[in-house]
Amino acid sequence: MLTLTGTHQSRIKRLLGHAYRPSRVRYWTSGSRMVVILDEIGKTQPITIGFVVIGDKVEQVKLLIYRETIGAEVRRTSFTNQFKGATLGSNGKLSRRINNIAGATLSVRALTELGRVALYLEEIRPK
Repeated sequence: MLTLTGTHQSRIKRLLGHAYRPSRVRYWTSGSRMVVILDEIGKTQPITIGFVVIGDKVEQVKLLIYRETIGAEVRRTSFTNQFKGATLGSNGKLSRRINNIAGATLSVRALTELGRVALYLEEIRPK
């Protein structure tokens, strides 16, 4: 369990564009691999996403629960594969461009923001 300090919360707020409520995040590790499950609001409903991070790179993104009625195209492997190999730049942006999906803009934004948070959590977790 990773407890988020005020400094961590402040950085996550910059990455997300809004405050992040949980003060603790559950994650799992095996060697240099970290798995974290995060939630973010899409248009109106939470989206539950799993991220696998190795070192400073995203290895895999999996949509675990998608509750919205539209925009489910973000579940497609062709979309989530865009995150593979992405790193977090010093400017807080992903190193890879994530293409938008018409009709799923808010869901794409949610996944992209949480991708940044997952990479940040990898940076700050105890090793």
